[in-house]
Amino acid sequence: MESNRFWRQLDICPPEKLAFPITVIGAGAIGSATVITLAKMGCGDITVYDEDVLNEHNIPNQMCLEGYVDHPKVDALAHLVEMLCGTKIRPIPSHYRGQRLESVVIAAVDSMSARKMTWAVVKMKKSVALFIDARMGAELLRLYVLRPVDLDGCEFFEQNLYDADEAEQLPCSARSIIYCPAVAGALIAAQVKAHAVGQPVQREVLFDIPRMRMVVT
Repeated sequence: MESNRFWRQLDICPPEKLAFPITVIGAGAIGSATVITLAKMGCGDITVYDEDVLNEHNIPNQMCLEGYVDHPKVDALAHLVEMLCGTKIRPIPSHYRGQRLESVVIAAVDSMSARKMTWAVVKMKKSVALFIDARMGAELLRLYVLRPVDLDGCEFFEQNLYDADEAEQLPCSARSIIYCPAVAGALIAAQVKAHAVGQPVQREVLFDIPRMRMVVT
């Protein structure tokens, strides 16, 4: 049954290559799109941290069901993933607070302080093979993908780990539209696939969606 389910992607990434733990920190716009895409792709060991509750204004820009408004975001996401994929993720309805991480870690957070705290845990940890930091503002997205034990990659990433007051402040009504996190989730999943099959990953991806302009380094 499983081989039939994933038949169309077997020559791209067979599901047995994805049998490693993945932790996604954040179940909002990018986090929800990423988790659903990874589960659809065949990732079966996914843990998600987020203490927030799903609000009405989250409905247009996150992968969720309207009936789960006022429920924890991770529980709403877990239910949707099981409905769509038959996959049970591990929802943790709290902020990530420095618990041990392994294999693949994806930071889909909305603050630089949370990003820095996660990085402090994974930096130079051999237990973490791949770290992905996803950032989004309106119709622009940026990904950093690195091996936490790679000194050059760490240095490059930390040059772009600025303080919160240096980030562009967008109005509440101009922060997110669904196609941006949907694209981010796809690009993140593609990097996870590259890692799984031994292909190179991209250190930095910048995508200006309105101009359809992508810069990869």
